[in-house]
Amino acid sequence: MNKYEIRTQRKKEAIMRAALELFREKGYTNVSINELAATSGVSTVSIYNYFGSKEGLAKECARILTLETTQTVKRLLNEGIGFKEKLLQAVELCSEMPNELLERYFSKEAIDDKVFVELLHASANEIRLDILEAFIESGKREGAINASISTETVLEFLGAVGSILSRWGTASKHQAKAGELYKLMLYGLIGR
Repeated sequence: MNKYEIRTQRKKEAIMRAALELFREKGYTNVSINELAATSGVSTVSIYNYFGSKEGLAKECARILTLETTQTVKRLLNEGIGFKEKLLQAVELCSEMPNELLERYFSKEAIDDKVFVELLHASANEIRLDILEAFIESGKREGAINASISTETVLEFLGAVGSILSRWGTASKHQAKAGELYKLMLYGLIGR
C-alpha cells in the first residue's frame, strides 16, 4: 500500500469509528454529516467520497457489525451435519441477527430511531440474501434442494418467511412460533 492508500484507509476507519459511536448513542437521524466529520477529524467531502451518503455509511456500519454472524453462518456450510440442519441454523441466525445487533450494540435512542432500524434491517437483509444464496446452491449440489426450482424463487420464498418473522414483535412470540415456521418451510404442509 502506498502512502495515499494508507491515509485513505485511516480516514475511512476514523469515519467508521465515529459513525459507530455516534449511531450507537444517538441513532441515525440525530447525527449529522458535520458531526460525523468533526468526531472523525475528516472533512464532510471525504465522507461523501468514501461512502456516498450518510445512508451508505450506515450500511457499511451494519456490514461490519454483522461480519461475525456472517462468518459463523458461512462456517456452517463446512460443518459435518445434514444440509437441513445447516439451513435451519443459518435461517435462525440470520433472522435473529438484526434484533440481536440492536440490543447488543445500540442505545435506547438508537433503537427508537425508525430510520436507523430500517437501514440496519435492510443492510442485514442484503447480507442475509448473499449467505442464503450460498446455502441454496450448496443444497442443490447435495441434492437436498430441488434443482428445478430457481434460486431466485427460493430466495423470494425465504423473503416471505422473513417478513412473517419480522411481524412477531416480541422475542417470546418469535421463539414460540419460529420452530413451527421453520418446519413448515422445510417440510411443507404434508411433509414429514
